[in-house]
Amino acid sequence: MDGFSVLWMQKIAKNKQVAICGSLVISDNGTYYNRLIFVHPSGAIETYNKRHSFTLAKEDKVYTSGTKKIIIEYKGWKICPLICYDLRFPVWARNTENYDLLIFMANWPAPRVKAWKTLLKARAIENMSYVIGVNIIGKDANDYAYSGNSLIIDYLGAKISSLQKNEVGIISATLEKNKQDTIRKKLGFLNDMDSFKIDYSK
Repeated sequence: MDGFSVLWMQKIAKNKQVAICGSLVISDNGTYYNRLIFVHPSGAIETYNKRHSFTLAKEDKVYTSGTKKIIIEYKGWKICPLICYDLRFPVWARNTENYDLLIFMANWPAPRVKAWKTLLKARAIENMSYVIGVNIIGKDANDYAYSGNSLIIDYLGAKISSLQKNEVGIISATLEKNKQDTIRKKLGFLNDMDSFKIDYSK
Protein backbone atom coordinates (compact mmCIF):
# COMPACT_ATOMS: atom_id res chain seq x y z
CA MET A 1 0.00 0.00 0.00
CA ASP A 2 3.03 2.28 0.22
CA GLY A 3 4.30 1.30 -3.23
CA PHE A 4 4.74 3.39 -6.38
CA SER A 5 1.29 2.81 -7.89
CA VAL A 6 -0.70 3.84 -4.81
CA LEU A 7 1.52 6.88 -4.24
CA TRP A 8 1.09 7.85 -7.91
CA MET A 9 -2.71 7.64 -7.57
CA GLN A 10 -2.58 9.86 -4.50
CA LYS A 11 -0.42 12.37 -6.35
CA ILE A 12 -2.82 12.54 -9.31
CA ALA A 13 -5.87 12.89 -7.05
CA LYS A 14 -4.31 15.71 -5.05
CA ASN A 15 -2.85 17.58 -8.03
CA LYS A 16 -6.02 17.37 -10.13
CA GLN A 17 -8.40 17.58 -7.15
CA VAL A 18 -10.38 14.60 -8.38
CA ALA A 19 -11.24 11.14 -7.13
CA ILE A 20 -9.42 8.30 -8.87
CA CYS A 21 -9.75 4.54 -8.57
CA GLY A 22 -8.27 1.34 -9.95
CA SER A 23 -7.49 -2.23 -8.92
CA LEU A 24 -4.02 -3.54 -8.13
CA VAL A 25 -2.28 -6.63 -6.83
CA ILE A 26 -1.49 -5.79 -3.23
CA SER A 27 0.75 -7.72 -0.86
CA ASP A 28 -0.34 -7.27 2.75
CA ASN A 29 1.79 -9.11 5.34
CA GLY A 30 2.53 -11.90 2.88
CA THR A 31 -1.09 -12.25 1.76
CA TYR A 32 -2.09 -11.22 -1.77
CA TYR A 33 -5.28 -9.38 -2.66
CA ASN A 34 -6.85 -8.06 -5.83
CA ARG A 35 -7.63 -4.70 -4.27
CA LEU A 36 -9.55 -1.72 -5.57
CA ILE A 37 -8.06 1.56 -4.40
CA PHE A 38 -10.31 4.64 -4.27
CA VAL A 39 -8.41 7.86 -3.66
CA HIS A 40 -10.21 11.05 -2.64
CA PRO A 41 -8.93 14.52 -3.70
CA SER A 42 -7.42 14.86 -0.22
CA GLY A 43 -5.34 11.74 -0.79
CA ALA A 44 -7.42 9.69 1.66
CA ILE A 45 -7.80 6.07 0.57
CA GLU A 46 -10.65 3.55 0.78
CA THR A 47 -10.18 -0.06 -0.32
CA TYR A 48 -12.19 -3.07 -1.46
CA ASN A 49 -10.78 -6.60 -1.79
CA LYS A 50 -12.26 -8.69 -4.60
CA ARG A 51 -14.75 -11.16 -3.17
CA HIS A 52 -14.95 -13.77 -5.94
CA SER A 53 -11.75 -15.51 -7.01
CA PHE A 54 -11.69 -16.60 -10.65
CA THR A 55 -11.12 -20.32 -10.08
CA LEU A 56 -10.85 -21.05 -13.82
CA ALA A 57 -7.54 -19.13 -13.74
CA LYS A 58 -6.67 -20.58 -10.29
CA GLU A 59 -6.89 -17.16 -8.63
CA ASP A 60 -8.08 -18.90 -5.48
CA LYS A 61 -4.62 -20.49 -5.18
CA VAL A 62 -2.93 -17.07 -5.07
CA TYR A 63 -5.34 -14.42 -3.80
CA THR A 64 -7.27 -14.15 -0.57
CA SER A 65 -10.93 -13.27 -1.10
CA GLY A 66 -12.43 -10.20 0.49
CA THR A 67 -15.33 -10.53 2.90
CA LYS A 68 -16.57 -6.96 3.05
CA LYS A 69 -18.57 -4.95 0.53
CA ILE A 70 -17.95 -1.23 0.94
CA ILE A 71 -19.90 1.89 0.09
CA ILE A 72 -17.87 5.01 -0.65
CA GLU A 73 -19.48 8.39 -0.07
CA TYR A 74 -18.31 11.06 -2.48
CA LYS A 75 -19.96 14.40 -3.28
CA GLY A 76 -23.37 13.19 -2.14
CA TRP A 77 -23.10 9.90 -4.05
CA LYS A 78 -22.95 6.41 -2.57
CA ILE A 79 -20.57 4.35 -4.71
CA CYS A 80 -20.19 0.57 -4.63
CA PRO A 81 -16.87 -0.61 -6.14
CA LEU A 82 -16.52 -4.21 -7.34
CA ILE A 83 -13.93 -6.11 -9.36
CA CYS A 84 -14.18 -8.21 -12.53
CA TYR A 85 -15.54 -11.70 -11.67
CA ASP A 86 -17.79 -10.15 -8.99
CA LEU A 87 -19.95 -9.09 -11.96
CA ARG A 88 -21.25 -12.64 -12.36
CA PHE A 89 -22.72 -12.75 -8.84
CA PRO A 90 -25.85 -10.60 -8.52
CA VAL A 91 -26.44 -11.41 -4.85
CA TRP A 92 -23.13 -9.77 -3.91
CA ALA A 93 -23.94 -6.71 -6.03
CA ARG A 94 -27.54 -6.43 -4.79
CA ASN A 95 -28.42 -2.87 -3.85
CA THR A 96 -29.29 -3.40 -0.19
CA GLU A 97 -27.31 -0.26 0.76
CA ASN A 98 -29.25 2.08 -1.55
CA TYR A 99 -26.09 2.98 -3.46
CA ASP A 100 -26.23 5.28 -6.50
CA LEU A 101 -23.37 3.97 -8.61
CA LEU A 102 -21.70 0.63 -9.26
CA ILE A 103 -18.12 0.64 -10.58
CA PHE A 104 -16.53 -2.51 -12.00
CA MET A 105 -12.79 -2.71 -12.74
CA ALA A 106 -11.99 -5.70 -14.92
CA ASN A 107 -9.65 -7.88 -16.94
CA TRP A 108 -12.55 -9.37 -18.89
CA PRO A 109 -11.36 -11.55 -21.81
CA ALA A 110 -12.38 -10.80 -25.40
CA PRO A 111 -14.11 -14.18 -26.06
CA ARG A 112 -16.63 -13.42 -23.29
CA VAL A 113 -17.13 -9.71 -23.91
CA LYS A 114 -20.81 -10.28 -24.80
CA ALA A 115 -21.34 -11.50 -21.24
CA TRP A 116 -19.45 -8.43 -19.95
CA LYS A 117 -21.81 -6.02 -21.69
CA THR A 118 -24.95 -8.03 -20.91
CA LEU A 119 -24.18 -8.47 -17.21
CA LEU A 120 -23.31 -4.79 -16.75
CA LYS A 121 -26.75 -3.89 -18.13
CA ALA A 122 -28.39 -6.50 -15.91
CA ARG A 123 -26.71 -5.12 -12.78
CA ALA A 124 -27.87 -1.61 -13.73
CA ILE A 125 -31.47 -2.68 -14.33
CA GLU A 126 -31.94 -4.93 -11.31
CA ASN A 127 -30.30 -2.43 -8.92
CA MET A 128 -31.73 0.71 -10.56
CA SER A 129 -28.26 2.18 -10.45
CA TYR A 130 -25.79 3.83 -12.78
CA VAL A 131 -23.01 1.40 -13.71
CA ILE A 132 -19.49 2.11 -14.95
CA GLY A 133 -17.53 -0.81 -16.40
CA VAL A 134 -13.80 -0.32 -17.06
CA ASN A 135 -12.00 -3.08 -18.96
CA ILE A 136 -8.46 -3.46 -20.25
CA ILE A 137 -7.22 -3.79 -23.85
CA GLY A 138 -4.38 -5.88 -25.28
CA LYS A 139 -2.77 -9.18 -24.32
CA ASP A 140 -1.40 -10.30 -20.98
CA ALA A 141 1.68 -12.38 -20.20
CA ASN A 142 -0.31 -15.57 -20.91
CA ASP A 143 -1.30 -14.27 -24.36
CA TYR A 144 -4.97 -13.85 -23.38
CA ALA A 145 -6.67 -11.08 -25.37
CA TYR A 146 -8.81 -8.30 -23.90
CA SER A 147 -10.96 -6.03 -26.06
CA GLY A 148 -11.90 -3.22 -23.69
CA ASN A 149 -15.51 -2.27 -24.40
CA SER A 150 -15.65 0.04 -21.37
CA LEU A 151 -19.05 1.64 -20.93
CA ILE A 152 -21.38 3.72 -18.77
CA ILE A 153 -25.00 2.62 -18.31
CA ASP A 154 -27.94 4.34 -16.67
CA TYR A 155 -30.34 2.98 -14.03
CA LEU A 156 -32.75 1.62 -16.68
CA GLY A 157 -30.06 -0.20 -18.63
CA ALA A 158 -29.53 2.37 -21.39
CA LYS A 159 -25.98 2.88 -22.63
CA ILE A 160 -24.83 6.47 -22.08
CA SER A 161 -21.25 6.30 -23.31
CA SER A 162 -18.90 3.56 -24.49
CA LEU A 163 -15.73 2.56 -26.29
CA GLN A 164 -15.87 0.09 -29.16
CA LYS A 165 -13.94 -3.16 -29.45
CA ASN A 166 -10.20 -2.57 -29.02
CA GLU A 167 -10.75 1.20 -28.92
CA VAL A 168 -8.39 3.15 -26.67
CA GLY A 169 -9.78 6.38 -25.29
CA ILE A 170 -11.67 8.23 -22.59
CA ILE A 171 -15.40 8.12 -22.02
CA SER A 172 -17.35 10.56 -19.92
CA ALA A 173 -20.91 11.24 -18.89
CA THR A 174 -22.92 13.48 -16.61
CA LEU A 175 -24.74 11.29 -14.08
CA GLU A 176 -27.94 12.84 -12.76
CA LYS A 177 -28.71 11.59 -9.28
CA ASN A 178 -31.98 13.52 -8.99
CA LYS A 179 -33.38 11.79 -12.08
CA GLN A 180 -32.32 8.40 -10.77
CA ASP A 181 -33.94 9.11 -7.39
CA THR A 182 -37.15 10.22 -9.10
CA ILE A 183 -37.39 7.04 -11.20
CA ARG A 184 -36.60 4.86 -8.19
CA LYS A 185 -39.37 6.51 -6.20
CA LYS A 186 -41.84 6.32 -9.09
CA LEU A 187 -41.27 2.64 -9.90
CA GLY A 188 -40.41 1.39 -6.40
CA PHE A 189 -38.70 -1.81 -7.60
CA LEU A 190 -36.02 -1.73 -4.91
CA ASN A 191 -38.70 -1.74 -2.21
CA ASP A 192 -39.81 -5.22 -3.28
CA MET A 193 -36.46 -7.04 -3.20
CA ASP A 194 -36.05 -10.25 -1.21
CA SER A 195 -34.23 -10.14 2.10
CA PHE A 196 -31.18 -12.37 2.54
CA LYS A 197 -27.94 -12.89 4.43
CA ILE A 198 -24.57 -13.80 2.93
CA ASP A 199 -22.56 -16.67 4.41
CA TYR A 200 -19.00 -15.31 4.47
CA SER A 201 -17.56 -18.70 5.46
CA LYS A 202 -17.93 -20.00 1.88
